[in-house]
Amino acid sequence: MSDSPIRTAVVGVGHMGRHHARLYHEMPQSQLVAVVDLNKDRAGEIASKYGATALTSIDGLPNDVRAVTVAVPTIHHRAIAEKLLRRGIAVLVEKPIADTVADAEAMMKCANESGAILTVGHTERFNPVVRAIQRLEIHPKYIESQRISPFRFRSADIGVVSDMMIHDIDIILHLVRSKPVKVEAVGVNVLAKHEDVANARVVFENGAVANLVASRLALKTDRRLRVFSETAYLSLDYQRKNGIVVTRDANLDVLSLAKDKKLEDLAQMADLDFGQLVKVEPLIVDDVEPLRAELESFLDSVATGKPPAVSAEDGVHAVRLAGQIVSAIQSHRWS
Repeated sequence: MSDSPIRTAVVGVGHMGRHHARLYHEMPQSQLVAVVDLNKDRAGEIASKYGATALTSIDGLPNDVRAVTVAVPTIHHRAIAEKLLRRGIAVLVEKPIADTVADAEAMMKCANESGAILTVGHTERFNPVVRAIQRLEIHPKYIESQRISPFRFRSADIGVVSDMMIHDIDIILHLVRSKPVKVEAVGVNVLAKHEDVANARVVFENGAVANLVASRLALKTDRRLRVFSETAYLSLDYQRKNGIVVTRDANLDVLSLAKDKKLEDLAQMADLDFGQLVKVEPLIVDDVEPLRAELESFLDSVATGKPPAVSAEDGVHAVRLAGQIVSAIQSHRWS
C-alpha cells in the first residue's frame, strides 16, 4: 500500500461541501485536487482557497482521483454517484443517500457491481458522544431523540424528517439493530411545503421502541438522545458533546435497598433525595470534530479496502424508515 496522499475531490461546495474541501485540504492523508460546482464563481473561490482545480462538471475530474465527496442536492445524488462509481472512484455521499428507496437501492447495486466504496455522510455516527456509547455495548429497550433548531432557510425542498430526523433515524437503527415493524407519526408544515415539525414512534422486531421528535421551528438548537436498557441509562447532549451514564452495576446497593423495602414501606424513603442516592457517571468522550473523523474513516477504507463505517445498506435502511415516517404523517387524519 502506497504512503502517498489519496487524491480527493468534492462535488458541490455549498454549505456542507466547502467543509469537506477544507478538511481534505488539511488532512495529511488527502490531497485535494479538484472542486466541482455548477456555480463557476463558487467553484473558483473554494479551489483557489485550497490550491485545487475548479470544475463545473465531474467529466473533467482527473483519472487518478480516488475518493470523492458528493454534496449536491439529494435529488442529484444518484446520477452523480453512479458515474463516479462506474469509474472505480470511492464515493462519500452526503445524507440522506437518496430521496427515494428505489434510488438508494440502485446506488447500492451500482457500488456492488463496480466494486467501488460507497458510504453515506451520517456524520452523527462520528459524534464523540455516539462513539462513547458504542464502546459501552448497550442494548437499548427504549430510546428518545430530540432534534430541534431555528429554521435555517436551507433544505426547504424537503421535510424535517429527511432534513434533520434522518440523523437520529440512522443512530437508532445502528443502536437497535432490528427491523422496524410498526410506525406511527404526526407532523405539521408551517413555513415550508413539507413537514416542519414531526413526532414518530417506531416499534422494532426485537421489542425495542423509539420516540423521535424533530423541529426546525424552535427558537434555540437542542439535540439530545436518551437510551434506556436493562443495564444502563444514558443521556447524551449532541450540542455540548457530553453525557451521563447510570449503570446497574454501579447502583446495586440502591437497588438492593429498594427491593428490601416492601412496596408499602417505600413511602418511608420520601425524605431521601433520589438524585443523591443514584451514582451518575460522566460519559467519557474524545474531542474530535465529527466530520474530520468521518473523512478519516472514509479515506482509511479507501486505503485499506475495509468496509466503510456507514455502508450503503445503512443509508438504504435510513431512507426506508424515513419514508415510512413521512407516509404515516401524510396518512394521519386530524379531527
